[in-house]
Amino acid sequence: MIEQPDTQDYDELLRIWELAVRSTHHFLTENDILFYKPLVRDEYFQAVELYMLCGSTGRIAAFLGLSEDNIEMLFVHPDEQGRGYGKCLIDFAVHEKRIYKVDVNEQNEKAFHFYQNRGFEVVGRDAVDGMGKPFPILHMQLSDKKSV
Repeated sequence: MIEQPDTQDYDELLRIWELAVRSTHHFLTENDILFYKPLVRDEYFQAVELYMLCGSTGRIAAFLGLSEDNIEMLFVHPDEQGRGYGKCLIDFAVHEKRIYKVDVNEQNEKAFHFYQNRGFEVVGRDAVDGMGKPFPILHMQLSDKKSV
């Protein structure tokens, strides 16, 4: 069941974020991860509408962060990847929240293909991320709002 986390869940969400980033964002250095980690907890979690899914163990398996019209973050615990949690959260974002856009690190090929396989297409690109770091961002949009 998809539910909104409480602030006491933030430590676990941050742990999932870090584990997922370490397993998928191979282009980030240790210093990059340490730079972004406090921003994720202290700023990014506050700036989005958060949703989470628990796995069969009852622990949080994945979470999603939405802004007005964009999927801002989707992270799945590495041990839970491939079990449909990410797809379930994307379906929720598209069908329940009517959000059809996502930004993806260009170097995160796994995430790019995940969204591409769900009907998202690249509609723009920034050479740097929002902090001005050299991590290009692909802007993607759902081409057929009925799919996913």
